[in-house]
Amino acid sequence: MSTTTERPYILHMFTPTPQMSPFDVNMAADAGYEILVPYCEVDVRNVVQLTQDAIFSRGPKGVSRTGIFIGGRDVMLAADMLDRAREAMVPPFEVSVFADPSGAYTTSAALVALVECHLKAQYGDELKDKQVLILGGTGAVGRITAAIAATLGAHVTIASHSDAARAERASQDVDERFGIRTTGVGTGTPDTLHAALAHADIVFATATAGVQVVSAADLAHAQRLVVAADVNAVPPEGIAGVNVMDDGKPLAGAARPDAIGIGALAIGNVKYQVEHRLFTRMRTAGKAAYLGFTEAFDEARAVVAERS
Repeated sequence: MSTTTERPYILHMFTPTPQMSPFDVNMAADAGYEILVPYCEVDVRNVVQLTQDAIFSRGPKGVSRTGIFIGGRDVMLAADMLDRAREAMVPPFEVSVFADPSGAYTTSAALVALVECHLKAQYGDELKDKQVLILGGTGAVGRITAAIAATLGAHVTIASHSDAARAERASQDVDERFGIRTTGVGTGTPDTLHAALAHADIVFATATAGVQVVSAADLAHAQRLVVAADVNAVPPEGIAGVNVMDDGKPLAGAARPDAIGIGALAIGNVKYQVEHRLFTRMRTAGKAAYLGFTEAFDEARAVVAERS
């Protein structure tokens, strides 16, 4: 008498870096993938070969139990790799692909979704036409936050504490890659930072962990600020007055008494749920899904809506 064994769920994990993130490995395992195989120092040049090796070896039924994850640290490269993997599919040999470099896609999705939710709940308003300032905006989370916010109709300024040229390059890069329009500014001096804060309705702090980008004295210059959101979970606070646990709490020291703050752990809780759901969706959908920051944002909106 013969028995039939279900084929295992296999996840092929591509990264341009020397190692795959243990965080993503853990998340994939917790979402039900049984075999996790990292491929390091992968880029657009070998995505097609690796993808087609993955799809042709298991047959049309086996591909439904196969997935590809794209990690690394470069959000622009990951977007290109996702596109290249999709182009490499040969239906019915087609597997799901999920990109989340440095967790930036899911973190940015959670960040913007929470701000959007609180903006509506607190003010009955939306991100469209709001002046959005992204401090530390040249990094992975800053760039994708800019892409999501600009797509929603916000006027986005990407700021760099190191120099204006770096911010302008980042702005140009995201504009060209994602078909949006942003502005780049330097905030390396108190005067330039205060000038940028003076025009901001929303401030996202996406700088390096442990770096404060807005002090209590700086905050006084943000006369229009209604929501401040900070992804930094390492002391000191990235934005003075925004505690890691804050989830729409009044912002102490703000010029407007109705201004609120959103902290790193509130954002991280939504980010975790979004990443878990996307891994699970990829494994259980039954047909190929391609998951980038747009899909992560849709999922983040759903997670945030369920809290109401």
